Parts: sequence; structure tokens; C-alpha cells
Amino acid sequence: MASSPSTIKVAVTQAEPEWLDLEKAVQKTCALIKEAAANGAKIIAFPECWITGYPAWIWSRPVDFDLANTYAKQSLRIPSPDFSAIRAAAAAHAIAVVLGFSENDGGSLYIAQAIVGPDGALLARRRKIKPTHMERTVFGDAAGGPDTLRNCVPVPILPPPSSPIDADADADAAAPAPAAATSPQQTVNVSALACWEHAQPLLKYHTALGRPAIHAAAWPPVYAHGSDSADSATPDPTLWSMSRDGCRNLSRTFAIEAQAFVLHATAVLSAKGIERMGTGGSPIMGRPGGGSSAVFGPDGRKLTGEMDECVEGVLYAECDLDEVVKAKGFLDLGGHYSRPDVLWLGVDGGERRHVVGGEERGQGREVGA
Repeated sequence: MASSPSTIKVAVTQAEPEWLDLEKAVQKTCALIKEAAANGAKIIAFPECWITGYPAWIWSRPVDFDLANTYAKQSLRIPSPDFSAIRAAAAAHAIAVVLGFSENDGGSLYIAQAIVGPDGALLARRRKIKPTHMERTVFGDAAGGPDTLRNCVPVPILPPPSSPIDADADADAAAPAPAAATSPQQTVNVSALACWEHAQPLLKYHTALGRPAIHAAAWPPVYAHGSDSADSATPDPTLWSMSRDGCRNLSRTFAIEAQAFVLHATAVLSAKGIERMGTGGSPIMGRPGGGSSAVFGPDGRKLTGEMDECVEGVLYAECDLDEVVKAKGFLDLGGHYSRPDVLWLGVDGGERRHVVGGEERGQGREVGA
């Protein structure tokens, strides 16, 4: 069914990253963008650190100089020709992209997400507010300002490009002309958070107040917990909240809290990836699998079928935006179902800079004043 003014077809990937290979990662990203657009999707969401793959080795050993150096060199920079290629793919196929990636900014790495419009415009780029546990051995915190909190933006929904899309054609072949001059059929608020940011109540509330209709929840490979299997004879030492169902429940809860469609994007880890990062036998990301992508409706119901955790593919769902209106009629945390006279959220949106006031030296003003 084609997207209508009230219905938008969305795509969520469940695929294996091109581990530690930026060039191949960009090529695969563009191919999936093209495939999703050919199947009628208007928005596609990718997992956490899709480019250049989640650094799974951090859960096996705290330091790996060789992998860390390679990871930094293969991480995505903005701006760069690599990121421009992804923007061009979005524009060529008139599809919005929510991309999870490892961002290299001057040598420091950040868990980042970008929202690219269907005309190729960079609508938002934000960084994970606080990397989780061992992630802090690789990634830094967001520094405040727009890189932290600007994670919900209006996204235009464009009609299909005038030239037909062949999903089986070479992704590097000549693409249809960008749809930048095309008038949007509608505009939809789209938001994004990464992984356990969905366990941050204040951040979730701030995101929900942006009133997203569609939310991209980016996750790494996640697995069923041992306690969920009757066949497991060995106690699972990992947290259930880090498991497949634990992470799904966090995304599902946000769908209910924000009355938004949630695109729960996870990655797949194969034997090839395990060998590349040396994680075999680790209690976290030590075996093949990890895929559990899904789409949840604004009342929390699951809208997509199951895909085996080792299988790569793209899941699709038709999102009727009238369901958002229906859900908000019962529960609107930023409206009728709130008490800002009693409870409210304080936000400091200021950017933290390393140098402040240097340009004012010699002008009779104190630096930093």
C-alpha cells in the first residue's frame, strides 16, 4: 500500500555492519536506502554505530590498541565525502534517513545519530548524552548544546522520484535526480535516541515534548537472556535489561510514553564479525545473532513480524498517523496528561566550549565574561 497523507511506510534495518571498513559501510548503507525506497518506505532507521559497527570487543577486554586505532580511522566524519554520499542517496530516492554511526571529530569519537531529509539536507546531528559502561573506553560524552538535545525535527515527506527505482540495480549506478525541488506531501516530527538513552527519564521526557510522530531507537546487537530459556543450565551473568526483551521493552515503553511509532533498529553479528573483533566466547556479543528489529505503534503494540536473529533484512510497517492522534487523546505527557505547575523539567541547552572569550582579549573585557 502506497503512503497516503495519513499513512507513512517506514523501514527498519536488521543487518550486519561492515565492521571497521568505512568505504564498504557507506556502500551498504546506500544500498539499503535504495532498497527501502524501492519498497515504498519514506523513512529508514539504522542501528547504533551502524557505521562502522559497534565496538563489541569493549565487553571482552578494556584495551585493544590495534582495533581502537582502526576504529577511529574508519569512523565517519561530518562533513566528509562519505557522509555526502549518504545524503545524496537519500535525495536520489526521496527517503529520510536516521543514521547511527561512530563519529570522529578531531580524533575524539562519539556515538552519534543524524537525521537526513529526503532532499539530502542534514536536519539534525546529535551525540549520545552518556556512553554506557565500557563504551566510555572508546566514546566521549556529548558536550551540550545542539549536539546533545536537538533530537526531534520536522521531516518533509516527499513523493517518489520521477524516475523509477530498481532495487536490484547497482547501488553505485546513476541515481534518479534529487527530489529537492519537489513540494512535500506533509511534514512529520522525527526523533532519535540511542540504546540506554531510553532508560534516561529526563532525556526521554525532553524528547517526548518535541512531539515526535516517529522515533528511531538505535541499538547494537542484543540477545535473549539465559534466564528466558528453559534449556539454559548455566546462570546468565549479564543484566536482563541489556537483553533482547529488555531493550525491546524500553523502546516499546517510549512508544507508549511519547505516543509515537518507534523504529527499533538492531544490528546482526556474524561469525565473521566475532572473528574480526575477537569476541568469541564473551558473555556479551560473543556468539552470532543479535538481530531483533521491530516497529512499535503509539499504543505499544508490535507492528512487524519476527526475523531470525542471524538473518539480515529490512522490516516494513505502515504507520497511520491518526493512531498518534488517537493515543494522545488518552495520554499526552506534554499536554492534558501533565502537571507542569507541580513537576517540570529544567534544561540547559548551552554549548560547552573549550575556549570562551579569546576574541575579546585586548578589548578591556575579561576572558569568559
